[in-house]
Amino acid sequence: MQKLTLSLLGAPLLELEGTPVHVDTRKAIALLAYLAITRQPHSRDTLAALLWPDYSQTNARAALRRTISALHRSLGKPLLESRQELLYLPDSTGLQVDAWEFYRCLAECESHPHPASQACPKCLPWLSQAACLHRGTFMAGFSLRDSAEFDDWQFFQSETFRRELGSVLERLVQGYADQGNFETAIDYAQRWLSLDALHEPAHRQLMQLYALSGQRNAALRQYQECVRILDKELGVAPLAETSRLFREIKEQTGPRRAASSLDIPARSPAAAGYQHLQTGTGFYAAAIATQALPRKPHALLLPLTSRETEWKALHQAYAEIERDGQFIVLEGEAGIGKSRLAEEFLASIRPTGASIIQARCYPGETNLAYAPFIEGLSNAISQTVYANWHHSISASSLSEAARLLPAIHQLQTNLPAIPPAEDPGAQARFFENLSLVIRALCEGDTPGVVFLDDVHWADDASLDLLTYFVRRLRGHPLLILVTWRGEDLGSGHRLRRLLAEAQRNDYGELINLARLTPESVRALVGILTSQVPRVTPTITEQLYQETEGLPFFIYEYLASLPESGDNSAPASWPLPHGVRNLLHSRLEQISETGVQLLQTAAAIGRSFDYDTLREASGRTDEETISSLEILMGHGLIREALPGQEKTGPENLRLLSYDFSHEKLRHLVYGETSLARRRLLHLRIAESLVGRIRGRHDQPGFAGQIAYHYKQAGQARPAAEFYQIAGEQARSLYANAEALAHFQTALALGHPHIAQINEAIGDTHILMGNYDSAINSLEAALAQQGTDPAAQARLGHKLGDVYHRLGDWERAEGYFQASAEMLRDGNDPGGLARLYADWSRTVYRRGEMENAWQMACQALALAEEAVDIASLALTHNILGILSRAREDLSAAIIHLAKSLDLAKKIDQPVGQIAALNNLSLSYADMGDLERAIEFASQALTLCAALGDRHREAALHNNLADLYHTAGLEEHSMAHLKQAVIIFAEVNRAGMDEVAAPASELADRSHPEIWKLTEW
Repeated sequence: MQKLTLSLLGAPLLELEGTPVHVDTRKAIALLAYLAITRQPHSRDTLAALLWPDYSQTNARAALRRTISALHRSLGKPLLESRQELLYLPDSTGLQVDAWEFYRCLAECESHPHPASQACPKCLPWLSQAACLHRGTFMAGFSLRDSAEFDDWQFFQSETFRRELGSVLERLVQGYADQGNFETAIDYAQRWLSLDALHEPAHRQLMQLYALSGQRNAALRQYQECVRILDKELGVAPLAETSRLFREIKEQTGPRRAASSLDIPARSPAAAGYQHLQTGTGFYAAAIATQALPRKPHALLLPLTSRETEWKALHQAYAEIERDGQFIVLEGEAGIGKSRLAEEFLASIRPTGASIIQARCYPGETNLAYAPFIEGLSNAISQTVYANWHHSISASSLSEAARLLPAIHQLQTNLPAIPPAEDPGAQARFFENLSLVIRALCEGDTPGVVFLDDVHWADDASLDLLTYFVRRLRGHPLLILVTWRGEDLGSGHRLRRLLAEAQRNDYGELINLARLTPESVRALVGILTSQVPRVTPTITEQLYQETEGLPFFIYEYLASLPESGDNSAPASWPLPHGVRNLLHSRLEQISETGVQLLQTAAAIGRSFDYDTLREASGRTDEETISSLEILMGHGLIREALPGQEKTGPENLRLLSYDFSHEKLRHLVYGETSLARRRLLHLRIAESLVGRIRGRHDQPGFAGQIAYHYKQAGQARPAAEFYQIAGEQARSLYANAEALAHFQTALALGHPHIAQINEAIGDTHILMGNYDSAINSLEAALAQQGTDPAAQARLGHKLGDVYHRLGDWERAEGYFQASAEMLRDGNDPGGLARLYADWSRTVYRRGEMENAWQMACQALALAEEAVDIASLALTHNILGILSRAREDLSAAIIHLAKSLDLAKKIDQPVGQIAALNNLSLSYADMGDLERAIEFASQALTLCAALGDRHREAALHNNLADLYHTAGLEEHSMAHLKQAVIIFAEVNRAGMDEVAAPASELADRSHPEIWKLTEW
C-alpha cells in the first residue's frame, strides 16, 4: 500500500510516497482536513453547505462531486467512501495524519501514574515527539474566502491545538528542569513563550531556568523584555510575583525551583483531544451534523405533578403572612422545575390583586451591580397598575432611590439633588430608601411578592441589598421568594447563612425540589395521554429511565415525539451532549427571520426588551412581532412579564422576553458565526448608547454597553464604557465590581492609562489589596508624565499605603518627594494634608516632637488655604498626638472639631477617623458608653465605604471596649470578625501563586494587625 500522509499542524501538505500531491482546488484540502479532524461521517448536504454556503443546494452538491473527483484523480485512486448520503475517510486507506499522531503521543503518557499536567522521564520522549510534529499554526496560511463557516471552524481548531501545544511545552520544560537539563528546558521554554509573548508564567519560567543554569544576566534581560512587552501591548506592569523573582535574581538570593504547574490549568489533552478525533465531538462537528435532523414543530406544556407538598407549603406560607414577612427559598438542581413552580404560584395569586416584583439573575453578570433589582423595579415602575405607588414616599427618599432607578424622575419632577455617595451612612440610607420603594410597590389588600429567580448568579451588591431587606421583614407583610441551585452554593455561602438566620428567627423556610419518581412520571404521562395525541402510555418506563425524572428533560423528550404515526418510545432514545440535539430539532422549525431574532437575543445575553431586539436585528416591527409570536408558540421564547397587553407601540416597549432555558441561549449563541456575533454585539451596543445618550449615569447600562462593544471587537469604546461602569459601581459601594470594570478598561487600552491605574489603586486600597495597590499606583506615577501636582498626589497615596503596611521608611520617602513637588506650587491645602499624614508616620516611628511640629505646620497651612478637608485632617492628627501626650481634653476638642468639619463637607473618611479616635479618647477617660457609641458609628460608615483594613481595626477596638465593659459575647463576636478581615488583608495579593509557607511569612505585614488609630 502506498504511503499517504496529510500534514495539518503547519501549512497543509498532502504527500504520496513523499511527493507532494497537487489538487486543482483548495476545497479538496479543506474537505479532507475537515473529515480527518472530525473523524466521523458527514452528509453531503452538510459538507456542501459548509464549503459552498452561497450556492444553492443543487449547485453546492455538484461542486462537492467535482471536488471529490479532482481529489481522487490527483491521487490516482479513491480515498473517500460513501454510505448512502454520508461521506467519510475509511480506516483501510492507510492515511497518516500528523494531528492523529500528535494526540496518540499524548495518549501514551496517560497511563503513567502521575497527574496529567506533569511529566515523568517516560513521558519526555513522547512529549518531544508531539512537539516536533507541531510545525506551526493549524493549516497555516490556508483560508477559504467564500466560506466564513469553514474559516470559523479552522480558527477554533487552531486555538485548540495551540493550547495543547502550550501544555506539552510546559510539561517538557518542567520535566527537563527536574532532570537538571536546563539547556533543553530553556529551548522548550523559549518555544512556549513564542506562543504568547504576554504569558507571564512562561517569562518567569525562563528567568528561573536562566538563573539556575548560571545565566544571571540573561535572566535579568528576560525580565526587562517582559516589562517592555507588557507595557507596549497592554500598558500594565508585571505581576507582583514576576517582579519579586527579578529582585531575588538581582540580589542573588536565588530563585526557587519552578512549581510543577504554573498558571495554566491542568487538563488532559490526550483524553480530550484523542476522543475529539475518534468520536467527532468537536463543536462545529456537532453543530453541523445536526443540521440534517428532521423538523418537528411542537408546543407542549407539562402539568405540575408530584409537587403537591411544595405547592401547599408555598400557599400556606403566603396565607400566614399577616404582619411580618416571610423569606422562602426553592432549591434544586438545574431543570428541576423551580422557576416553573414559582411562576405557577405567582399566577395563582395574581387574580387576588397581589402586587408582584420579579426578576432573574444571569450567569456572567456577577460584575453588574444590582442588575436583578434594576430589572425588577424598573419593570414594576413602568406598569400602570402601580401608578400611584410613589405618593406615599417622601421626595428625599425618592431622590435617593433614583440613584439606581432614574425612571423615578419621570414620575415626580423637581426632586431634590441626589446626596453624595460619600455621605455618612449613605449605603444604609440607600438600602432603606430602596426598601421603601419595594414596600410601596407591593402594598395592597393582599401581601405583595418579590421574586428573584436563579439568585445563585446574583452580584455581590445585589446580595448585600437582599440581605438588608430580608433582615427587616418584621412588621412588613411581604413574601420574598427566591430560587437557587443547591449545587452552586457551598455550605458556607452567604445565602445559606442568610436563610439559616431567617429560619432561626421563624420567618424563613427552605423548600427542596426533588426529581420526579417513576410513579410521578407515570401519572404525568397518564394526564397527557388524554390531552396530547402524540403521548402514549407505552413510553412511560423508558421516559423515566432516559430522564431520571428531571422535568426539563421530560419536557424535551415528550416535545420531540412526532405529531402522528408511531408514538411508541424509540428503541434507542439518544441524548448526545445533554439536550443539545433535542434543542436543535426544535430550532430547525424556525424561519430565517426567527433564527436571526434568536441569534440577536442570544447576543444580548439576558432577558431582552423589544426595542433592543428589533434595532439590533434590523427587522421591521411587523417582522419582529410575527417572529416573536411564532417563537413563543414553539416554546423557545417566553414573555418575562406575563399579563401585559401587546397593543400599541408604547406598550411594546414595556415588554421583556427571555429564552425558555439558558441552555437554549448558549446553544444558539455558540452556533452563531464569529462575524455575525461581532456585528450583533456592535448593533446592541449602539442601540443601548442611543437610548441613554447624554445620560451615562444610568446604572447597569454602562456595563452592558461596555460588554457588547468588547464582544464586537471595539476595544476603544468598550474601554471608555468600562471606566464609566467602574465609576458607577464605586459610587454604589460595589468595590469588587468597580475593580473588575477598571481592570478591563485598562486591558482594552483605555487612552488615559494613568487615570485608570490610579482608580484601580484606590479601589485596591479600600479592599486591602496593598501589593496590588502599590503596583497600580506606581504604574500611574510612571505614566503620569511631568505634571508635578499629579505626581505629588500619587506619591501621597503611595506613602499612605506604605504607612498602612508599617513600612515607615518608604512612606516617608514618598511623603518627602511629594512635599518637594508641592512646595514649588501654589497648593497650601494639598501640602497641609501631606504634612498631616506625614506627621502620623513620624509619630508611629516614635518621634513625637517632630510629629507635633509637622502637625502644627499642617494646621497653619490649612488655615492659610481655608481648606476644610485639610483642617479636618490636621485636627484629627492633632487629636491623636494630644491623646499620645495624655492631654485627653485637648484631644477631644481637636477630634470633635475634626468630626464637625468632615460632616460639613460630607467626607466619610474623615468622619470615620475622628469617630474612632474619639472612641479611644473616651475609653481612656473611662466613658465606655460613649466610646462604644462612637466606635459603632465609625464601623457602620467604614463598612459602607468598604475600607476593609480599617473595618477590621474598628471591630478589634470594639472587641476591647466590650471586653472592658464585661460584655464577653459581644466582644468575641467583634474579635472573630476582626481576625477574619485582618487575615484577608494580610494575605491579599499573596495567594496569587502557590508559595511555600515560609515565603508567605516573609511577605506578611505584622503592622497590619496593629492598626488602632489613624
